[in-house]
Amino acid sequence: MPASLLHLEDRLTRLSLMPAVGGSIANWSSKLTGQPLLRHSDRQALSSGSPRRLACYPLAPWSNRIAEGGFECPNGWQALAPNTDHDPYPIHGSAWQQAWQVDEHSNSHARLSLNSSAPFAYRAEQHIELSDGQLRMCLQVTHLAANAAWHGLGFHPYLPRTAQTQLCATAQRVWRATGEALPNRQDAIPPNWQFNSASPLPTELVDHAFTGWDGNCLIIQADAGYQLACQAKGADYFLLFCPVDRDFFCFEPVSHPINAHHLPGRPGLQLLQQGQSIRLEFSLHYQPLGQAELSG
Repeated sequence: MPASLLHLEDRLTRLSLMPAVGGSIANWSSKLTGQPLLRHSDRQALSSGSPRRLACYPLAPWSNRIAEGGFECPNGWQALAPNTDHDPYPIHGSAWQQAWQVDEHSNSHARLSLNSSAPFAYRAEQHIELSDGQLRMCLQVTHLAANAAWHGLGFHPYLPRTAQTQLCATAQRVWRATGEALPNRQDAIPPNWQFNSASPLPTELVDHAFTGWDGNCLIIQADAGYQLACQAKGADYFLLFCPVDRDFFCFEPVSHPINAHHLPGRPGLQLLQQGQSIRLEFSLHYQPLGQAELSG
């Protein structure tokens, strides 16, 4: 049986949450057309119990992969074990693998919370709100452990992809790897990975972090008749995941690049003392396209 769904709606869109499955969004769609605005979760996906089969989930207290079995904190080594059966590295933090509580719920707003003891004590809160076709998400984490630790945040939305999908998101550099290691250097962005203007998604595999992002993003779904105008605060990086021959892609606003815990200067991470907090905001605004825009 699928976990319980929590429903929100506004004038233009409807959304369902699965708090018990990683505090995830299950579906977000247009009320007029039924068009999925995030990747659609069918009954099989809803029954899977995995946020990776759903539409979006929060990343805390870090994003993506961490090497070397953990990371150094001021009071010693924070050990981490792999947390999936498909990846040799611990990935995407611990919040997505725990059940969240529902603290508030109205027709258009929900507040979820999580008190976690792994890998150290922290409290996470999500505020999720719909208003006139705009989905607003805010993720805040407060460090509760006595010893300070490094924190990072992100969101992991899955978006529909067709041959006509276009992305506009300006960045300055891309993180690349030497050999088989995790990314360890910044390079110039290849021409077919540049999205300074609306451009099709690459046909080859992309799974990289981009830096120098201003927090703005436009996702154009011309054949479906809409676009998503997106904005992030607290995220100077985005991760782009474009698997080959799949009907989805991921555009992830994050506060730090992959394996930042082992990069010089720990870019984007914040060392939090007990009681200190960080937050990340991400909004996606559903905008139907007019006939003139579609033909032009």
